[in-house]
Amino acid sequence: MLETAILDGEADPPDAGAAAREGGAEPEEPPSPEVPPLLPDPHFPDAPEPLARFLSRHFPGATQREWNDWRWQIANRIADAETAARLWRLSDDERAALARPRATLPLAVTPYYARLVDPCDPAQPLRRTVLPATAEDLRAPGEADDPLAEDACSPVPGLVHRYPNRVLFLATGFCSTYCRYCTRSRQVGAACAATTRGGAAAGPEGLRRRWQACLDYIARTPQVADVLLSGGDPLTLPDAALDWLLTRLRAIRHVEIVRIGTKVPAVLPMRVTKHLARMLKKHHPLWMSLHFAHPRELTADTRQACAILADAGIPLGSQTVLLAGVNDTPQALGGLFQGLLSLRVRPYYLYQCDPISGSAHFRTPVARGVEILRALRGRLSGYAMPTFVIDAPGGGGKIPLAPEYTLGYSGDDLVLHNYAGGLYRYPDRAGAALAARPRTGGAA
Repeated sequence: MLETAILDGEADPPDAGAAAREGGAEPEEPPSPEVPPLLPDPHFPDAPEPLARFLSRHFPGATQREWNDWRWQIANRIADAETAARLWRLSDDERAALARPRATLPLAVTPYYARLVDPCDPAQPLRRTVLPATAEDLRAPGEADDPLAEDACSPVPGLVHRYPNRVLFLATGFCSTYCRYCTRSRQVGAACAATTRGGAAAGPEGLRRRWQACLDYIARTPQVADVLLSGGDPLTLPDAALDWLLTRLRAIRHVEIVRIGTKVPAVLPMRVTKHLARMLKKHHPLWMSLHFAHPRELTADTRQACAILADAGIPLGSQTVLLAGVNDTPQALGGLFQGLLSLRVRPYYLYQCDPISGSAHFRTPVARGVEILRALRGRLSGYAMPTFVIDAPGGGGKIPLAPEYTLGYSGDDLVLHNYAGGLYRYPDRAGAALAARPRTGGAA
């Protein structure tokens, strides 16, 4: 928000831009302070274990062809304490968390992603995002199972209609890998067992009936022009099922845009096949929001998956949750956002972590996200700078937050500071006049 304080009468701040302008030359920007390099993450090995050795140790008898089959990956997920203990040297806290009789969100990690997880360091960022912690049992003030009030905005099961012209379509409750900070932990994993498992556990007919109720609502609600398919992860559905759903959405004349939210390129990149891309291409205009948490997720396999999607003409954006101890540094997020651009993925949203039950250990102060964006401004291309948002508890929707770069008015000039701390003036006589007007209250 523009500050309206009038700075008249005060000495002008040191301003290289103003001095240069008086001399008739272009302003010279002050030198940028030294930017710390994107240092290697101390909680991550230089490279994952070679695939052949990883397979022989943990999946003896499995072939590389099976490894590259997404169905094999889902069938061989690490989903219990015994299997986890064979892959990773579990900490006492991780063991205690895995021993809980019933967790809200189960453990599930694809072998592909498990290979990226450090086997010895429980503080490694990727490991913290997928292995449970006892802190998940602690409910902090302000937390809730459904903090965004999605259930209250659900006209039919599986559909959230909060914004006037768009809906969230929860196509499945299944994910190949469960993130410990998941906003919909109340609905996915064990909670979705009666609904779907990769699109088929309760029977495809039961799932289709639920989808049809959502489609019927969209068809009779003409203001809905934009549908976001999410879940769970829609790309864990079989090609035929996803094609069926997209075909019926496209048959609704007032639906202009369809988007898909997925973490598959990060945790199950072999799911993105050329056959899938050809099917998706039939349903343009189609957009995709990809979930990434850390630059170490940007592997060669992920690069290939993103290339297949981008080559199919699908615009790719990314969504990242700000997580304490995972990516809450300029180095981590700067490396992620810059790396995503090289994969043809536009960083779109940086989310403040939602106050779901048991998430306090992941949440940073809101100011931390603003500080990181301030540190990255000018260091990264504008294309690499996402919008930092809070999804307002209680159903208020996304509210953007940004660093403040305006200092107020001095005479007819708006005083600004840039990413490097230099002060500049922009001639804005009309704005200064508006700012000088006394504010009036309500009617007397």
